[in-house]
Amino acid sequence: MQKVRFRIHDESTPTPESGAQEQPARGRGRLRGKKDSKPRKRRRDLPPAPDPAAMVAEEEAREDAAWAKRGQVWQNSAAETPKPPRAYRWRNVERKPLVLVGHGVRLRVHQGTLLVQNGFTHYPQKREELRLFPGDSRLPSRIIALDSDGSISLDVIKWLSQQHIPLVLLSWQGEVVSVVGDGAVYDPSLREAQLAARRSAVGLKISTGLIQDKIANSRDTLEILPSSPVVGAAADKLRGTLEELHDRPPESMDELRFVEARAAYAYFAAWQMLPLRWKGTGRKPIPPEWWHIVARASMVSGRNRHASHPVNAMLNYAYAVLESQVRIATVSQGLDPQVGYLHACRSSA
Repeated sequence: MQKVRFRIHDESTPTPESGAQEQPARGRGRLRGKKDSKPRKRRRDLPPAPDPAAMVAEEEAREDAAWAKRGQVWQNSAAETPKPPRAYRWRNVERKPLVLVGHGVRLRVHQGTLLVQNGFTHYPQKREELRLFPGDSRLPSRIIALDSDGSISLDVIKWLSQQHIPLVLLSWQGEVVSVVGDGAVYDPSLREAQLAARRSAVGLKISTGLIQDKIANSRDTLEILPSSPVVGAAADKLRGTLEELHDRPPESMDELRFVEARAAYAYFAAWQMLPLRWKGTGRKPIPPEWWHIVARASMVSGRNRHASHPVNAMLNYAYAVLESQVRIATVSQGLDPQVGYLHACRSSA
């Protein structure tokens, strides 16, 4: 008996034959094995290649123009009348003082030069070292050792004498302790100019300028005080004194000293009776006059020195520091601080 095979065909399920035939339809008309053709990009139009001969000709033209310009400058300079050579002039180099300060200052001669080692003033600190050569135009006018300790050798004294450089030892107050080496403490020419100014009207002019600056600074200081009729009157008095010095300058030192005394009296009068605040007065009582500022005169000496009030003692200390600074600056520049203009020319002035 022959076997018969039956296959149920479902139209919804595609057969392999039908799938192979309908594949082009699913691929939207594309043929298998072929790629889509894309439009090629257009190349930009490139500039034409430069002509080498034209480039060489252009470069030669620029060089010719540059040479022509330089040649014209040389011709103009040759046509000018040459200037005669100037005589050699000695340059006057300002020699400044060398100030040494601190602990462990050392001066010694090393291979014909002066080796200077400055002292220490704080910690940590790197030591400053300076080498001075003989005959150098930049040598200091003098060496100032300001209240310092250290050591020097005998060769240093000889070296300083040969170079005419004095070594001046100053105290913290600016007083000259000793001078080592060749040369004077003060510059002779500057000291002569100081004395000449004292004998002429220059000294009066210098003193007037100093008093004007002093009164102007005193007027500015009064502006920080609390406003009161006394302070306002003192400020007006100082303004009037400044105008007087500007319009009618004094003709003598006595007249200038009188103007200074009036201004000082008005200035310190504005400070009197200003209240002071203290702490711990319950454990350490204070005198009644310490609760306010009093006059500058001391109850011990009757003058400004040996102050009996704390405020005046602080003023005296500040004035002493300022005096020492002025003395140090004066001596370091070669001036004589003993030559005065406004006050008497004596050691205590």
